[in-house]
Amino acid sequence: MEQKKNIMDYDTVSLDDESSAVVIIDQTKLPGTTEIIALKTAQEIWDAIYLLQVRGAPAIGVAAAYGIYVLAKGIDTDNYDEFYAEFKKQKEYLDSSRPTAVNLSWALNRMEQVVLNNADKSVSEIKQLLKESIEIQDEDIRVCKAIGEYGLTLVKPGDGILTHCNAGKLATSKYGTATAPIYLGQERGYNFRVFADETRPLLQGARLTAFELQSSGVDVTLICDNMSATVMKNGWVDAIFVGCDRVAANGDTANKIGTSVVAAVAKQYNVPMYIAAPTSTIDMNTPTGDQIK
Repeated sequence: MEQKKNIMDYDTVSLDDESSAVVIIDQTKLPGTTEIIALKTAQEIWDAIYLLQVRGAPAIGVAAAYGIYVLAKGIDTDNYDEFYAEFKKQKEYLDSSRPTAVNLSWALNRMEQVVLNNADKSVSEIKQLLKESIEIQDEDIRVCKAIGEYGLTLVKPGDGILTHCNAGKLATSKYGTATAPIYLGQERGYNFRVFADETRPLLQGARLTAFELQSSGVDVTLICDNMSATVMKNGWVDAIFVGCDRVAANGDTANKIGTSVVAAVAKQYNVPMYIAAPTSTIDMNTPTGDQIK
């Protein structure tokens, strides 16, 4: 009898090169239904990012990279100038789907640079080189694991950890950012006690974080957002890990609504709080967080 899959057995984002499709978990259906969808057109990819079917800055970046690769494969011309003009048009369209997650433009710009750096090659060769998108996903996995390794140096076995929103596997390719220390700790027997804020109004903490952690066997307790002060006051939280959509040049971060409340309460009760983010999330063009719109 085939063992039933749980959410951790699926890739958040993957490439079906043979079918020229970006394959994702439709996260708007979780946790009730695990639905895998294939995105083939620019409209489908744009909608998936805009409607939060794929979400989380790293996962959005990977989906965008695979998306522009799939769209580039379908550009029917052997002329470089014509190819690049259409590539640029599709890239800018995808880039308009989610302005807050800087990984989106970061990944698309990286893919565009491949086209620009290889203008002396044939269009068919450039299309093959655009498999740079696979390296973007592989890099995401390496980076998330590195974040987890660093995070583990800040906590000890048996600690209580609180997280807000979803910066887990469902927001990345593997491990997550804020959850990376939790997952690596789970692999190594740290037995963390995790508190996941429900995260209103879309309940990413309840629908996604608690769901994926529980599926991995992590000791997780779902709490409503305004309980974070109580669990910290009671001494049940030793560290807080959250992700973010963007990091400004001065270190300010933009994350899901409610994160600033967690930070203020953490300061009140002397609980260390850490932002887990890849360097791709840093926006050197935004000097301070109050300029992030």
